[in-house]
Amino acid sequence: MNSPKIHAPQLPNDPALWLNTGGKAFQLEKGVLYLLDFWTYCCINCLHIIPDLKYLEERFAGRPFCVIGVHSGKFDNEKDNDNLRNAILRHDIRHPVLRDDDYRVWRDYSVHAWPTLVLVSPDGYFLGALSGEGHRDALATMIETLLDTYAQEGTTRETPPIFALEADKELDPPLYYPGKVFADEIGDRLFIADTRHNRIVMTRLDGSDYKLIGSGEVGQDDGDFKTATFHQPQGIALSEDGNSLFVCDCENHLIRQVDLLGERVDTVAGTGTQGQERASGGIALVTPLSSPWDIVSTPAGHYIAMAGTHQIWALTPDGRAIPAYGSGREGRVDGEAETAAFAQPSGIALDTLSKSLFVADSEISAIRRITPGKAEPVSTLAGGDLFDFGDVDGFGDEVRLQHPLGICVVGETVYFTDTFNHKIKMLDPKTGEVKTFAGTGKAGFSDGSWETAQFYEPAGISHANGKLYIADTNNHSVRVLDLSTKEVETLNLAGLCGNGLCFPPRFSKGQG
Repeated sequence: MNSPKIHAPQLPNDPALWLNTGGKAFQLEKGVLYLLDFWTYCCINCLHIIPDLKYLEERFAGRPFCVIGVHSGKFDNEKDNDNLRNAILRHDIRHPVLRDDDYRVWRDYSVHAWPTLVLVSPDGYFLGALSGEGHRDALATMIETLLDTYAQEGTTRETPPIFALEADKELDPPLYYPGKVFADEIGDRLFIADTRHNRIVMTRLDGSDYKLIGSGEVGQDDGDFKTATFHQPQGIALSEDGNSLFVCDCENHLIRQVDLLGERVDTVAGTGTQGQERASGGIALVTPLSSPWDIVSTPAGHYIAMAGTHQIWALTPDGRAIPAYGSGREGRVDGEAETAAFAQPSGIALDTLSKSLFVADSEISAIRRITPGKAEPVSTLAGGDLFDFGDVDGFGDEVRLQHPLGICVVGETVYFTDTFNHKIKMLDPKTGEVKTFAGTGKAGFSDGSWETAQFYEPAGISHANGKLYIADTNNHSVRVLDLSTKEVETLNLAGLCGNGLCFPPRFSKGQG
């Protein structure tokens, strides 16, 4: 990270652009070593950096060191203050964040990719930049050396800057940023990934008789329902016999199996650390995974939307975890299993009639299809490429979506959450036609008809008994959409509590 001595550009002095600062503009002050994290909250690579930043913040707590997030958003939806605030809370970001909507700071620091980390010296000079993931240990050594050196020179102050976090103003709702849902029609059960609470909630389809799976503490402990721990669980699949759940324990980079009869959680894939494997895989319990975001059960095993490596993986009945589709390169490439490319696939569903898999490929804002057994099994049904996004219904390549995260199949129709457009949409896989099914396109919280109902970054979606069950993430709720009447209502989870509140209060945009 050697570079000529260049003064680091100062940051915008506009309080409206700052979050996690108590409503004040945050400036680069003398005497503090700063690490600027250029990120965008849609990006899995940027999300992988967050645990590294937390590690550095904890390691150098009390010393004159400070992380600043510079959020140079990719999608239009990410440039809204409330949306960014929710992302900060959802990912437990505990440092000042600057909204760099016009890429001014990005350009000032000559940044070219997400994520990029920039060090600024206590005397205000640019020290260098690193792009991509995997720099935690190198940065820790570098920061330690720099802090010691500058302290000896007398250019550091004794304490780090003080700031107020958005989380300090928050109540804790009964569901907290739920990510995925799974509706079990036969068993009259609904499973909710209560993601920010690090647990799974199991209820009846009407919301009654809930049971909690997991203690709510962050961890990766196996054990019974009360002692097992998760870290930001996402996708859920039910075994064919209905007795086991398979859970994408996303931030732990694990797949967990939940024995619903014995009320026990066990790890069945992953090592608990993020993997980089894109080629071969191996025995599931010794193969590192990378941000498994969704999972689907099939007669041949399980398929996993492995967001972190931009692939679809298989968890086989003989206990292996292997890449099945996608080279691992981020992008939109159709064709053969080994050469196809995905971009942060975040939702996956099985069509039991055609045996096809449908994928919500979030970073290219597209819906993909995988037809096992074909020479070129991967195709794109609707949407664009990495920087093609918007809100346009239509056919095939003319369709524009914005970061879809969830998907399910009902009969011959594919339903999906057009997450950053705050809508539920439907796709005819035969024609490639996409239509808005519900939602106004504006973030909000209101039940009623499909034309007036509002969602707020809905992520998960599942189907049972003619109804769609939707994890309405930023509204901290599960919404129920009747396919025949196209009416939306909010599931009443009476009695379910977070640490501070119990249902039935409802939450609307701006209340966290």
